[in-house]
Amino acid sequence: MAEQSFGVIGLAVMGENLALNVERNGFPIAVYNRTPEKTDAFMHTRAQGKNVKAAYTIEDFVKSLERPRKILIMVKAGAPVDGVIDQLKPLLDEGDIIIDGGNSLFDDTARRTRELEPMGFRFIGMGVSGGEEGALNGPSMMPGGTKSSYEYLEPILTKIAAQVDDGPCVTYVGPGGAGHYVKMVHNGIEYGDMQLIAEAYDLLKNTLGLNHQQLHEIFAEWNTTDELNSFLIEITADIFRYIDPDTNQPLVDMILDAAGQKGTGRWTVQSALELGVCIPTMTAAVNARIMSSYKKERVAASQILTGPTGKYEGDAKAFIDAIRDALYCSKICSYAQGMALLSTASKQYSYNLNLSEMARIWKGGCIIRAGFLGKIQSAFIENPALANLLLAPEFKQSILDRQSGWREVLASAAKLGIPVPAFSASLDYFDSYRRDRLPQNLTQAQRDYFGAHTYERIDKEGFFHTEWTQISEESVQTSTPEPMQAEQPTTPPTSTKV
Repeated sequence: MAEQSFGVIGLAVMGENLALNVERNGFPIAVYNRTPEKTDAFMHTRAQGKNVKAAYTIEDFVKSLERPRKILIMVKAGAPVDGVIDQLKPLLDEGDIIIDGGNSLFDDTARRTRELEPMGFRFIGMGVSGGEEGALNGPSMMPGGTKSSYEYLEPILTKIAAQVDDGPCVTYVGPGGAGHYVKMVHNGIEYGDMQLIAEAYDLLKNTLGLNHQQLHEIFAEWNTTDELNSFLIEITADIFRYIDPDTNQPLVDMILDAAGQKGTGRWTVQSALELGVCIPTMTAAVNARIMSSYKKERVAASQILTGPTGKYEGDAKAFIDAIRDALYCSKICSYAQGMALLSTASKQYSYNLNLSEMARIWKGGCIIRAGFLGKIQSAFIENPALANLLLAPEFKQSILDRQSGWREVLASAAKLGIPVPAFSASLDYFDSYRRDRLPQNLTQAQRDYFGAHTYERIDKEGFFHTEWTQISEESVQTSTPEPMQAEQPTTPPTSTKV
């Protein structure tokens, strides 16, 4: 009996599409789903006439695969993944490869690697991006685990991945949970991108009063530019063209303004906090989705809380161009934050990430694919130790040339009462990063005052603590000169090096 080259467990849309992608590229597949009805439906429709073998028990599924077995798990992250692995372990042989292709938390992936590798099994945690279309026609894939495990899979993965001018959109990412960590940050950047686009839309619609056709034309034109050409801008232009057949209104206007989330954006923010990396654009995007979920509260508040209203009264064409510039500058900041987080995580977790390769494999297939990823790739090729994308000559000049429009958009939004949290967070990130002195000297003084947390000085080495309540009279200045008196001894504040 012929054995299949590759197995897929889980036949939701992503699992089905990846299975068909593998089969189309010349690798016979076996499939299994915990509900037989789902397997039957797949076999009688999309898999009909293809080199696909259905299994209705996990035992038969494992038996149908050639060794070393290569099994892709496409089930919900968390306990369901552990449950499938527990079912597989008694049935597998040494050297067999388990691939978790869902959106698992990288810590879970690292744990599973530690548990499975000593048992003789190979384990790959692989981020997959591209949605339904990408899974079928070529996704971006981010596999992490032992390199030898990846090498077994490489002939398959390089064929099913999206293809760009400099190769397939897949590479060995790094050990342990590296693949899922990179996918998590990819999704954090995706959150930021989507929120920035939403804010641009809000400004165009509600400060300039543009209709859906005008919005379509603007986003379609932006998608032709080197700066903003991207999958998300492309689909945004398409969205504005769709008319709801029930109401004859633009469908986007009929959709409830409460965005969902599955956790990867939140995980990105949590990881950044733990590692001490500043990612305000992504944080603002997560918060914006949370705020959007307060729909009933916001409707009630809109009847009570007032603020500025009105339309932009200046040159509309110039303001549209300024919004475009603000979107691009903010987008640069969002990617800069994502790459900085990957750099720090790489050092902390010994991933040894190649940041130019991460940008390269995002150029096709994935949700954040964009024309300017080639520039990010080049920036890290030219300087692999680049501390921040804002310092790369290409991006530094792009922001310096566009920042006046960026600032104009933020000022106008504030005057007109339009919230732009991700635009604002991005500009704050840029302004904070470019300053050589921030006001946290006062913060540190406060911490030392109430908690004796100590501080460092700019003029000498070491850590110091001051008894701040022992303030000398000489340090208290008044606006009215006091009459001359005989000099009295004073008690200076006590500052001690610790």
